Amino acid sequence: MSVLGARHERRWAIGILAGLGALAFLPLLVRRDDVLNFIFLILLSITLAQSWNIVAGYAGQVNLGHAAFFGLGALVARTLWIGGTPIGAGMAAGALVATLFALLIGVAAFRLRGAYFAIGTLALGEILRTTVNNALPEISTLPARTIATYRLTERYYLALTLAAISVLAVAALAGSRLGLGMRAIREDEEAAEASGVGALKLKLTALALSTGLAGLAGGLFAFYHISYYPSHPFGPHWTFDALLMTFIGGVGTLHGPVLGAVLYVVLKEYVALRWVDFHLLIFGALFIAIVLLLPGGLVQAAARVRRLVGR
Repeated sequence: MSVLGARHERRWAIGILAGLGALAFLPLLVRRDDVLNFIFLILLSITLAQSWNIVAGYAGQVNLGHAAFFGLGALVARTLWIGGTPIGAGMAAGALVATLFALLIGVAAFRLRGAYFAIGTLALGEILRTTVNNALPEISTLPARTIATYRLTERYYLALTLAAISVLAVAALAGSRLGLGMRAIREDEEAAEASGVGALKLKLTALALSTGLAGLAGGLFAFYHISYYPSHPFGPHWTFDALLMTFIGGVGTLHGPVLGAVLYVVLKEYVALRWVDFHLLIFGALFIAIVLLLPGGLVQAAARVRRLVGR
């Protein structure tokens, strides 16, 4: 990354973190749970999108099984939390399980490349979803005493913290030697290996960081919902939501997933309410248009606008 690019990323990191810091005062100013709930969904989406962006945007490995690690984080955290473990410890355990499982699978999966890797990870996610659905078919509901003490503000601040951690993690990665090595693999893996870059080690590092954040996001999901089917967090839509948000914003950038998460959640909430029967078709058309016209997402669109204004 050039010096100018590094400065640009640092400015975005500072701006995003300042914005997240300002959101810390929102519960003190707004008493409406629907507003806090909406911002919570954006914050959760930022963490999920940034986690997918690490392995796909920086290391160039399109993971279509991201929901498997999100779901593992949710399953472990929910089980431990209901059993009496503090939610922080439960989320950390869920992230650890997701990471270890990812590394175990990654050693074999990274021998596949291109579409084969993507298809393999998609199959992994579906296998886990089917297994959990068969093993745990009943709905998971919090105990009555826990529901009685449920506070949305606790979930909100936890989501805010995770979003900030995800941004800091990607910012640190982008400016490090690890990040440069991952970019080299993304551009040309054979050339990177020929120049001495340990491709497998770096890809596993990216996968560990990615799935660790996904596991934490899954734990947050488990802490947020009063009831849901255990197989729900393993659904493929969690993978494709992360993919859409990252591509809409700008894959391989720090601020792209943040912009994509904000736009995606806003559009999703608006379109799903206004056009219930057609919202999936609208999102599909939007994604195709962005990929064809703006492959760099909103980041590329903003750069084009700046160039036009400069002229």
